[in-house]
Amino acid sequence: MQNSRRKFIKKVAIGSSAIAIGGIGAGFSASSYSRIMGANDRIVMGIMGTNGRGKGMAANFALQKNTEVRYICDVEEKALAKGIDAVNKAVGISPKAITDIRKMLELKDMDAVYLAPPDHWHAPATIMSCVAGKHVYVEKPLSHNPAEGEMAIRAARKYDRVVQMGSQRRSWKLLTEGINELKNGVIGKAYMAKTWYTNNRKSIGIGKVVPVPSNLDYELWQGPAPRLPYKDNLIHYNWHWFWNWGTGEALNNGTHEIDVARWGLGIDFPAKVFSVGGRYHYKDDWEAFDTQLITYESDKGASIIWEGRSCNGNKVEGLGRGVIFYGENGSLHTGHDGYTIYDMDDKLVKEVSSDVVIDGRDTSSPAASLDSVHIENFLNCIRTGGKLNADVETGHKSTTWVQLGNISQRVGRGLAIDPKNGHIKGDDEAEKLWGREYEPGWEPKF
Repeated sequence: MQNSRRKFIKKVAIGSSAIAIGGIGAGFSASSYSRIMGANDRIVMGIMGTNGRGKGMAANFALQKNTEVRYICDVEEKALAKGIDAVNKAVGISPKAITDIRKMLELKDMDAVYLAPPDHWHAPATIMSCVAGKHVYVEKPLSHNPAEGEMAIRAARKYDRVVQMGSQRRSWKLLTEGINELKNGVIGKAYMAKTWYTNNRKSIGIGKVVPVPSNLDYELWQGPAPRLPYKDNLIHYNWHWFWNWGTGEALNNGTHEIDVARWGLGIDFPAKVFSVGGRYHYKDDWEAFDTQLITYESDKGASIIWEGRSCNGNKVEGLGRGVIFYGENGSLHTGHDGYTIYDMDDKLVKEVSSDVVIDGRDTSSPAASLDSVHIENFLNCIRTGGKLNADVETGHKSTTWVQLGNISQRVGRGLAIDPKNGHIKGDDEAEKLWGREYEPGWEPKF
């Protein structure tokens, strides 16, 4: 990465010298010159998916130093307008509207993309972007299935692209401090992590097949996924609960907590996975699970538990979501950007907290200021190299954990896992869920 960055900077220097010799007047205005990557390290962004979180992140990217959000891409007119309006309110500039990600990736003046479409688009769009020579910030989960995650890694490495997953907690200062204390033995050997997410989601009902709204390109919305009829309870948010497009609550939110637990315990992949749960609260079209308990066992003498309750918001330890590490000499609790340490007698030893207000159930942004830190890490790595806090490989590992939990739940039994690569051992039925079928012509290629 460092060598490639040095080559890039050298090319930019040569190009900038040529422009300087010819003068800005030779085909360049002052404003067009300032838009050239390298002239002032300006990064030109394209944003995909702006109905929910994407619109807030589009504004956040636009507010970053020497960063311009020039393009907004969405397949629905209202969502497209939301993204453009968010950027305009933030910086007073209206990006260009594009409906097809493939068209946006053809643009030579765009350096990087931010991806916040439905889950079935995450890895395919990441791969397409790498092939097109664009750097990528992709929201969690990295992929719809583990096979796609592996493909995303190969694409990022082959095309030498900076690919960051939106595990923004990896960039939070106080949480990072707490994880470092954990690794330095503040509670002795940590051998268990309990993680959870709770909410009070309502029923999505029984959907009816209806005509596609005139302002939505449903064909392009489905993209890589096999075609299914449009129903009136699918778009915008409820696709999360259908396996053809979504990945359930475990991937929708559990990815964050599992990532922190895996980070703290220093585990790449589990050795055993077992999940129980179901769709208990309502009888409707929701295909995933509103209640789920996934247990993981590592070959390193540690275990992780994730508890997901989509339809019962009763908090754990006063928090709607969080992670607790248990060790030989006490416990370390993390819920937001901070941590609390207790000894074996449950006596408070240390408390470090942030004054940033965080709403863990806000689907747009729990805390925009903390999102900014993760964005800055991504942009800085594009400009100067360095280490991503949530590189594509880190994202794949954490995403695979919760995907394995869903696979265990769907086949109805525990799974034996190769802790070196996360692959399922000796279970042909479960192996079929490692990848997916694609709509013909939409298979990821690189």
